Amino acid sequence: MSPLPTASQELRFLRFVAARGPVSSAGVAEELGAKLGLTRSSVLTVMERLRRKGHLRRRRVEGIYLYSSTLPLDRLERATVGQFVERSLGGSVLPFAAWLSERVEVTDEELAELRAMVSRLRSRSEA
Repeated sequence: MSPLPTASQELRFLRFVAARGPVSSAGVAEELGAKLGLTRSSVLTVMERLRRKGHLRRRRVEGIYLYSSTLPLDRLERATVGQFVERSLGGSVLPFAAWLSERVEVTDEELAELRAMVSRLRSRSEA
């Protein structure tokens, strides 16, 4: 599999399919393609490009190809952030953490998850 797409359109398609798959190209065209102003053939082109890169797989069911992501949505999102940190921030999470600390809205659930992550980081550094 090639690195995750950095083009926002490809990544948007990949996240859409990961969240809703398995889904037909027609289903993607009706919902995401319509929102983006893309034709059905343009949607299929993007999906096939993602399939050739190894990010989507397809299977034929009753004469229709259904596409699904090769990664579950949560792993896809973590990999996307990891790739961003490596490529754009030189591997340093500090700029990302600084942005996060200035973010206006963080839910109680997100804050609890962040605390648990910091606790795991502390445990790893003490080991």
